[in-house]
Amino acid sequence: MPKRVYVVAGELSGDAHGAGLLRSLQAMVTDLEICGAGGPEMAAVAGAGLRDWVEDAAVMGVWEVLKRYGWFKARFAEMLAEIQEFAPDVLLLVDYPGFNLRFADAVKQACPQTRILYYISPKVWAWNKQRIPKMARFLDEVLCLFPFEPPIFQKVGLKATFVGNPLVDELEAQRIPNVMPDGLLVGLFPGSREREIARLFPMMIETAKRLKSWGNLLTFEVPAASAKLAAQIRALLAEAEVGDLITVTTGGSHSLMQRAGCAVIASGTATLEAAYYGLPYCLVYRMAPLTYLMAKLLVKIERVGLVNILAGEGVIEELIQSRAEPVAVSRALREFLESPEKRKALRVKLAATTAMLGGLGAHERAARAVAGWLQV
Repeated sequence: MPKRVYVVAGELSGDAHGAGLLRSLQAMVTDLEICGAGGPEMAAVAGAGLRDWVEDAAVMGVWEVLKRYGWFKARFAEMLAEIQEFAPDVLLLVDYPGFNLRFADAVKQACPQTRILYYISPKVWAWNKQRIPKMARFLDEVLCLFPFEPPIFQKVGLKATFVGNPLVDELEAQRIPNVMPDGLLVGLFPGSREREIARLFPMMIETAKRLKSWGNLLTFEVPAASAKLAAQIRALLAEAEVGDLITVTTGGSHSLMQRAGCAVIASGTATLEAAYYGLPYCLVYRMAPLTYLMAKLLVKIERVGLVNILAGEGVIEELIQSRAEPVAVSRALREFLESPEKRKALRVKLAATTAMLGGLGAHERAARAVAGWLQV
């Protein structure tokens, strides 16, 4: 009798990670049926049983979700009915906590025999620790990307396993052989969303102007995540009337991380990616003042940078809110530009920190955990 897995991912990043896990799982379990909802990469692996819904499901922000509450409620009911009919051995949830945690709770009540695993554990340790005991009631295991996560879940009796971070595999595949960083090239990474770019890139332009007046040989480059964002960035450059001060590319962020001598990077996954490549940088972030105050009340962590959280110390300088301004950022970057010793020392710390991500093979280790539950 075939083993059955129902899987749910709601964003492109989760779709990529889910596809990697499913591909490894298919190699381990020969008679496997897969059903569920995800994106194009998961659908390519799983076949007709998996619907591609991420273009509609990947919405950001409370207001956007509320506007589409009826749509999400209908998909929730459809998928719950589908899982009751499919009767999977394992429900595999990939990231997407706003939907997936509620779905896990409903499935545990409707299909108590189904084992429920969560891949890419929700960051409830940062923003909602009181949810962790509730998660223990409906999850059978959490597969974690960071080594500090399992003890947090294990405290409430929830099985949690560190499988490593799939980012390592993705970044290693894009490593440039024998690349030598250009000590005069400064990378500008303003984020991958329009709102982030609107808040941060004008500050980065002013920072580049200050640095250029200090060191005329410096060059600057910004990689846009899409053609649409590249157009937004070019419009901001035209508005600032800075000519060809900053080179704009569409894509190429991982290449720039390896070629640049230093950088300023918006808080997010890019900071972890840059750390893996050993790029010295400072972290910046700004949000609306009211949003920031609410975040301070909800988020109970001392640091916001993933590298600093992983290291348990301030490896990277964080310039948040009013501190994310041209004078402070240009000062931080000048320290890197003036001191090869400072850059070298930081690279050593970054290498030690990113070594904690678990090495190559995260998807295979996660798939092995899923396969173990299929044999129960």
